[in-house]
Formats: sequence, structure tokens, C-alpha cells
Amino acid sequence: MNARDTTARIATYFEQLTPESVQQLSQFYAADARFKDPFNDVVGLPEIHRIFRHMYVALDQPHFVVTHQLVDGDQAFLVWEFRFRFKRFDTQTWQTVRGGSHLQLNADGLITLHRDYWDAAEELYEKLPVLGGFMRWLKKRANQ
Repeated sequence: MNARDTTARIATYFEQLTPESVQQLSQFYAADARFKDPFNDVVGLPEIHRIFRHMYVALDQPHFVVTHQLVDGDQAFLVWEFRFRFKRFDTQTWQTVRGGSHLQLNADGLITLHRDYWDAAEELYEKLPVLGGFMRWLKKRANQ
């Protein structure tokens, strides 16, 4: 399978991800893969499993919508929207985090590096009750 087809398969997997399908991560990630985002920097499938399982514990109905796929050799970049509702703050409002994932693929088409890029302050902290108001104020002050 070529890198473009592999990337499309990965994108579909993430869009259809469920608590049950998290167990299929080994079909997409090398055993010693690295995952990094604004909150995590881990190596190995057990740790990557833990992060994705926790997503379903902490959030209500989380899901990804991949809007663009870029492929260059053994590297890919997915542009996505991550949609969810907070469980902890008793809100029914859907939240959207916009970001991207840089993926490095090995010769077998498995992910060896998955690095997420998104602005935690703008995309998450500003949406939280109480903290959101402070973050917006801080951003406004920094821009003056």
C-alpha cells in the first residue's frame, strides 16, 4: 500500500474511532511509536493506548473530522477538527479544537511518530468556565 492510501486509511480510522476500536491502534502504530501533543510526550503502544482510552473517560462523545490530508514520501500531515463536550463542566455545548497531526511512517506503513499541533490556550483553555475569561483577558493584554 502506498503512503497516500495508508494515510487515507489512518484518517478513516481516526474519524471512526470508538472506545472499542482504540484496541486496534497496533494496526496503525509501530510498537515503539512516539506520540506528542500539548499535554503528552510518550513512547510505546501501551502509553498511546492509555492516552486514547483516557480521552473517552474525560470527554463526552469525542470524535475527529479530518478535513485535509497531505502526503510527501513517508510523511503525512492531517488537518482535523476534534469535536467533543466537556463532562466535568455540565455543559451540552459542543466544543471544537482545530489542529493538525504530523505522521512519520515506516516501511510497513505504521506510524513511528505522531505529533499533534494545536493551540491549547485558544482552542481549549479559553473555552473553560472561569479560566476562559482569564485567558481571553491575558491574550488581550499581550496584544496591546
